Formats: sequence, structure tokens, C-alpha cells
Amino acid sequence: MDTVISADGTRIAFERQGNGPPLVLCDGALCRRSFGPMAKLAALLAPHFTVLHYDRRGRGDSRDTAPYSVGREVEDLAALIDALGGSAHVYGASSGAALAMRAAAAGAGVRRLVMFEPPYVLEEAGFDVELLDSYRSRIDALLARGQRGAAVALFMKVVGVPAFGIFAMRLLPNVWPKLKAVAHTLPYDFAQLGDRPGRPLPRELVSVMSSVRVPTLLGVGGKSPAWMHRAVETVANTIPGAKLRELPGQTHNAAAEAVAPLIREFCV
Repeated sequence: MDTVISADGTRIAFERQGNGPPLVLCDGALCRRSFGPMAKLAALLAPHFTVLHYDRRGRGDSRDTAPYSVGREVEDLAALIDALGGSAHVYGASSGAALAMRAAAAGAGVRRLVMFEPPYVLEEAGFDVELLDSYRSRIDALLARGQRGAAVALFMKVVGVPAFGIFAMRLLPNVWPKLKAVAHTLPYDFAQLGDRPGRPLPRELVSVMSSVRVPTLLGVGGKSPAWMHRAVETVANTIPGAKLRELPGQTHNAAAEAVAPLIREFCV
């Protein structure tokens, strides 16, 4: 494990492996180096890239500094890119895609940007509208009361995990405690995604997307729901020159074996 110091003094932990063009991987909600899909993806990409996989602030071995801001996480990513020589390809999944996009728009030295399913909810069809309207404030309230498990469970419900799936996860000693440990960072992911879901993209996000001036590829799973396809298509149509690729048979939890060729073909 290595570390870099972000602009606000926060220590960010990362691992580096492989040889080749530099590539940074950005996790989505509740994931980190020791938990989530990026470790396997990093191993698959290491023969082709110098891969940097890190703990986003407040997770794993990375520190945190209050108050949180979207800009501070962008600065974290910029510091990691600087550690790779000042420029790097960047891959982000889910809310990590939103973070990677913001870094590219801010001029953080992103060479090429690959985003998989940034989850901008642009419609209410298929969702519990009441839950869609209130879940962010409800999760904030649960976290304020120290109810991390309840916050994770509510988040899982929002993203479509059925009740029996949430119940099963609670029983897994290698899963539920790891989710609870970073539950306090859920509001960080919401902040990266911008205004509340169920509305057209806010001007702030349109401005960010329109400011991306690096080659960009967006991926979407062939089995992902219609609202996700619409979200990814909207982002692809808003970022100048962005390309879109569908991964057959994949969902939001896309297999590393399906994602690795997407990154390799676009960035090598």
C-alpha cells in the first residue's frame, strides 16, 4: 500500500500494479480496495497498464477531512494522477464514473475516460416515487443516529436489491460489516451524482458533462433496466464526442472479464 496527500491534507491510500500506460480505477458506492469488483479488474488490466486502485476518502485505509465536498474528492483523484506522472486514463463505475467525469471536466490530467453506468435517475417510472423523493434525507437521518445497518439496507432497497437479498447479506459475516463500515460515505456518492433523482439533468451536471474534452467511452449492461440505458445515453449525448458501448448479458454489477476488454481496447 502507498499513499498520496490530497490538496486539503487528506491521506489517500492506493495500490499500484502492472506496467504500461497509467490507469486509475474509481469505485462506486460502498466499495474499496479490499471489497468490491476493482481488485479483480486491476489484476486483469495489470498486464497492459500501470493500474492504480485506491480507497476513496473515508473508506478503507484512506482518511477523511470534514466537511465533505465534491471538489475535495476530485482533488483526491487529481493527486493520484499526479503520482502517476500527471496524466492517466481513468475508469469509473457507478458513482465512481460521476467522480471520474468531474475530474476530467476539471482538467485533472485525464487522458481517456471510461465510464460504466453512471446512475443518473432521469425518470420516475419503475421506482417507488415516495422512496425516490426521500431516501437521501432518510439515509442522512439514519447515519446521524448511528444506524449504519439501516442506512445500508435502505440504500440496497433503493438500488433494487429484493428484501430477501438484503436479509441474506445481513447474515454474511464477510459482507455486512464491510458495508456498514463505509455507510457514512453514501452521502458522498449522492453528492457526486448531483441533484435529487427523478428530474432532468440539472444545469450543473450538464455544464460538467459539456466541459469534458477528452476521449470518452460509456458502457451499459445489456440486461440493465431501461432507465439506466436512458441515463447512459443521455450522458453520452451530452459529453462532446463520447462513444457508447453495450456489454451483452451484463448488469450494473458487470463482470470484470466483460469490462476489462472495454477499457483495454479504448485506452491502449
